[in-house]
Amino acid sequence: METFLIIIIIILVVLALGIKIIPQSKAYVVERLGSYDRTMQTGPHYKVPIIDRIANVVSLKEIVKDFDPQPVITKDNVTMQIDTVVYYQITDPKLYTYGVENPISAIENLTATTLRNIIGELELDETLTSRDIINSKMRSILDEATDPWGIKVNRVEVKNILPPKDIQEAMEKQMRAERERRESILKAEGEKKAAILIAEGEKESMILKADAKREAQIREAEGEAEAIIKIQEATAQGLKLLKDAKMDDAVLKLKSYEALVDVANGNATKIIVPSDLQNLVTAGTVIADSIKSDKKEK
Repeated sequence: METFLIIIIIILVVLALGIKIIPQSKAYVVERLGSYDRTMQTGPHYKVPIIDRIANVVSLKEIVKDFDPQPVITKDNVTMQIDTVVYYQITDPKLYTYGVENPISAIENLTATTLRNIIGELELDETLTSRDIINSKMRSILDEATDPWGIKVNRVEVKNILPPKDIQEAMEKQMRAERERRESILKAEGEKKAAILIAEGEKESMILKADAKREAQIREAEGEAEAIIKIQEATAQGLKLLKDAKMDDAVLKLKSYEALVDVANGNATKIIVPSDLQNLVTAGTVIADSIKSDKKEK
């Protein structure tokens, strides 16, 4: 009885050991009696003890592989070192398990040979400026070549391009000369713009001064013209008032006489009388001589 219980316990343990729970992003390749049987995806599965065997555990996540620098030769016979980074993902665990021996090494070698072929068609300058083209060509070629291995190449990036030391020094000198040339051009352009701005400023200043002077002259002329007009208007208004007052000749003669008296009170010895006051000449002359005689007696 005890032996029977032990056998049952052993059978239950063996059966329990056959239960497999596959985690997320994993796949188990199962062989039965040495031949491929199935691929167990995420979730619970049962593997028959002794008969079934897990041949490979495959990760379905995207994998990033950084390969060591590879020596390549350009079209113009320049040897350089280039290292690449490959982003790939296993899409078929069965093909990945049985398609090629050591898939990572196969991808690395395929990447190196593909890179040499592509760089061999480019010159040094094209290699340094055509990373996008190199990346695109390599991804296309690697993706097609790895399809039988159950691998999907998502992206390939050229990480570093290392030319020989003497070429690096020449490139640095060229870049330094180019920077100095650009600096000289920028400095010359700055000085040119500054000179133009100064000239434009002086021009605008002269124009503003000329405009101000012209405006002042115009305002001065307008003021003089307005003053003359005011004087003429006042004279005309005075004449109009005299005319409206209907002043006769007697009044005018009296006003003229008063004016002559005011003149005579001064130091003048000669009096110029308007033509319309000829009737007062005699009276004015007499008054002037009288004043003169009085001054001599004093």
